Amino acid sequence: MADISVTTARKLHSAAEPVDAAPGSHGTKQDGTKQDGAKEPYWDLIELLFFAYRDFVSDPDEVLAKLGFGRAHHRVLHFVNRNPGIKVADLLDILKITKQSLGRVLKQLIDQGYVVQREGAHDRRQRLLHASAAGEALALKLAGLQTKRIARVLNELGPGGRDAARRFLAGMIDENDRDQVLRLIADADRARPHGKGS
Repeated sequence: MADISVTTARKLHSAAEPVDAAPGSHGTKQDGTKQDGAKEPYWDLIELLFFAYRDFVSDPDEVLAKLGFGRAHHRVLHFVNRNPGIKVADLLDILKITKQSLGRVLKQLIDQGYVVQREGAHDRRQRLLHASAAGEALALKLAGLQTKRIARVLNELGPGGRDAARRFLAGMIDENDRDQVLRLIADADRARPHGKGS
């Protein structure tokens, strides 16, 4: 099994092991406090998150660009596909964007046949969003590219890597949103036979 490691000027750290001090932190404790009591930014983790996100979205970006779409289209399609029948208001709440921004992106996805709107069963004024067959295929293709990257890393981390990654990422979500996000993920997993990864 390969080892994911971060090389510093001082020593080699496996990504699965805690790093006591970031490069150049000179006496910074693991909680970010310097020996004089001042807080030092977690430069290494901040920058690793930036570069990890950059590369995580780069594979889907290439596919989307060929269709004239961008990351906003990806986010909308992802959550519509994972939550069939989602209301526009709920999608706005998930994405934390304006109705105007969503409207532009949603119109393109609908016009090009990736998302369909249906009337609510109890309220015909309600517009419920569903991925079309083409939309589902695209969403699965994009998720497959990202899953390949994640699977490679989890394989390198070894046992417990997925749980540690889930705890870290869940912990990064604002506390007042965390339970709602975890419920959303669990509900989407339950709704699809193969919704949850292996």
